[in-house]
Amino acid sequence: MSNMSNKEIAKFLLDAELQRKEVIRITSDKVPSLTVEEAYDIQEELVKLKIEQGLNIVGPKMGLTSRAKMKQMNVEEPIYGYVFDNMIVQDGGKISLSDFIHPKVEAEVAFILGKDIEGPGVSGAQVLAATEYVCSALEIIDSRYENFNFTLPDVVADNASTSQVVFGNKVRKPEELDLELIGTVLSINGEIKDLGAGAAVLGHPANSVAMLANMLHRRGEKLKAGQIILTGGITGAHHLSYGDFVTGKLDGLGEVSFTVGE
Repeated sequence: MSNMSNKEIAKFLLDAELQRKEVIRITSDKVPSLTVEEAYDIQEELVKLKIEQGLNIVGPKMGLTSRAKMKQMNVEEPIYGYVFDNMIVQDGGKISLSDFIHPKVEAEVAFILGKDIEGPGVSGAQVLAATEYVCSALEIIDSRYENFNFTLPDVVADNASTSQVVFGNKVRKPEELDLELIGTVLSINGEIKDLGAGAAVLGHPANSVAMLANMLHRRGEKLKAGQIILTGGITGAHHLSYGDFVTGKLDGLGEVSFTVGE
């Protein structure tokens, strides 16, 4: 059993992120018996360290929101992490491959909250009522673990592989769209890599936000007005290479894109 404190493990993971170096998953040697609950304690320390560095939270994000992924990871509920202001890339902008270890991209819907949402017992309908706008997003995930090899507690501690995000410029009121039917196309260099519909995210992306509010409640947290929440990948996650031009096209929300530079 490791003698490292949660804060030390958080610093270890943050250093891996800042130095872009792969590390062996923490459950293999540091804390083999790590539970998901303890992993969120480590994530909390990691978030504190980022805030101490002067960063601000843009909003939480959900991961493992597809039934297939949950089954694959053998989990009952998704996981969450936090997006910070230094992770935002302009729509149509460029990311640098050198900022990552082994990045992948997925397309999703983001919710922009007009009101706070506090669990327990939050429903998708309550979320829609509290949501001011929705927009498209491309999330770039990048695990700090060697070969993307991790258990559930590992990925939770590592801020759910959160890395960078590109938000689309077009916003719509949620009631203007059928979010469970929203068709989504992820293309790289003009070639379609993946297709999906909003229902891939727990039946409806609002259900993802509701679940997030209920999970946060267990830790005495809530969703706050003004936060932008990533609801989880409608598509799978696809590897990025130098020179890639990536576009996500979501029905009614237009196109969001970025290029991969050095």
